[in-house]
Amino acid sequence: MKIYNTLTRKKEEFVPIEEGKVRMYVCGPTVYNLIHIGNARPMIVFDTARRYMEHKGYNVNYVSNFTDVDDKIIKKANEEGVDPSVISERYIEECRKDMSALNVKPATTHPQATNEIDGMIEMIQTLIDKGHAYVGEDGTVYFKTRSFKEYGKLSHKDLDDLRGGNRSLLVSGEDQKQDPLDFVLWKPKKEGEPSWPSPWCDGRPGWHIECSVMSKRYLGDEIDIHAGGEDLIFPHHENEIAQSECANGVPFAKYWMHNAFLNIDNKKMSKSLGNFFTVRDISEKYDLQVLRFFMLSAHYRSPLNFSADLMQAAASGLDRIVTGMDNLKFRAMHAKTADLTPDERAQVDEAEVFGEKFDEAMDDDLNTADAISHVFDFIKWANIHVTEEASAAFATSVYTRIKVLTDILGLIVEKKKEMLDADIEAMIEARQAARKAKDFAKADEIRAQLLEKGIVLEDTREGVKWKRV
Repeated sequence: MKIYNTLTRKKEEFVPIEEGKVRMYVCGPTVYNLIHIGNARPMIVFDTARRYMEHKGYNVNYVSNFTDVDDKIIKKANEEGVDPSVISERYIEECRKDMSALNVKPATTHPQATNEIDGMIEMIQTLIDKGHAYVGEDGTVYFKTRSFKEYGKLSHKDLDDLRGGNRSLLVSGEDQKQDPLDFVLWKPKKEGEPSWPSPWCDGRPGWHIECSVMSKRYLGDEIDIHAGGEDLIFPHHENEIAQSECANGVPFAKYWMHNAFLNIDNKKMSKSLGNFFTVRDISEKYDLQVLRFFMLSAHYRSPLNFSADLMQAAASGLDRIVTGMDNLKFRAMHAKTADLTPDERAQVDEAEVFGEKFDEAMDDDLNTADAISHVFDFIKWANIHVTEEASAAFATSVYTRIKVLTDILGLIVEKKKEMLDADIEAMIEARQAARKAKDFAKADEIRAQLLEKGIVLEDTREGVKWKRV
């Protein structure tokens, strides 16, 4: 498997630090509101990467944090007159609901920043002791950016250029800095904010330190993969590298993976533009499996444009797979023979090529777009070869093989069973009775009545099937 490494700007063969094991950290959301569809992209992409690595036999330790102390959380808490923990716990629970609806697997560990304060204080003290951090007069602790000679190696930004006037790129911080590029590790308490005691002052951590500490605690000093959205490359991930490598004395992450931005109708998602959508908003219009399918229909490093037309196309594409799988299940359940015929054994061997092509696509830097195209090809092949005369074993074998691929993508392909009203069921039974009595005029009349109610019937050798239109 090859992964595009942001650190080296090239595809590299994936070789884990420890054979058979993958240690993977993915930056999670700041929990002050419902997650938006921009948050959903890295969740879906890196959940799929995890699933594929598990498919390849790796034991994946997958860590994704919740940032539960932040200015936005504090602001919302003050507006509602509640403790910040009330806000963060509320939206952690809502985030878990949305992740479940997107079929994103729970992480091995979902650490929360407020539970890791002791570890943050310990790492900050280590950085001070090693000369990589200093304490201001008010107790603010700063990281000495120039003390890390490799600063900028992930974002490929030059320190002198940053210092020279590109103010929009400067790392945020407080007063008393020795260098404008230095960033905050710990900041003093303010009125109305949560705080914790520390050797320097009562206060709270800066944003960047939390991921360095949580990654170290749950995965170790060195990890295989660190991932997130490309907006985190600078300054967040750059600062994580500096903190971690200065504190631990070893390389932080071997591979860095970043997904590209999500735009809405070719514009940046923004509340001011009125094009800001939460996952919950989308769930009111589409099954969230459609959103997952849409996200995976493009390569994760390609910018992705969200629009109603593209979502409708995704819904149609997913329906092709779901319908094809439902037909295979139907064939298996109603087959007249059980065992594979010699011809079917040959076709089962022939079908292996689709799984091989799927793996080739996924091995090429998680190319889910091409992988999905091979699933479509497999479904098309199945529609041709798994006929009404197919054995149960053949239909089941093909179904199982495709299901392996859709499970890697995290797609739920079981057709949702709808319950028909009793009167509709009675009409279908009356039509069947009319057909049996050879009263075809009556049968056609009932069929037309059902169509008016949005029910289309399909007569097959195995029996009647229906669907809504």
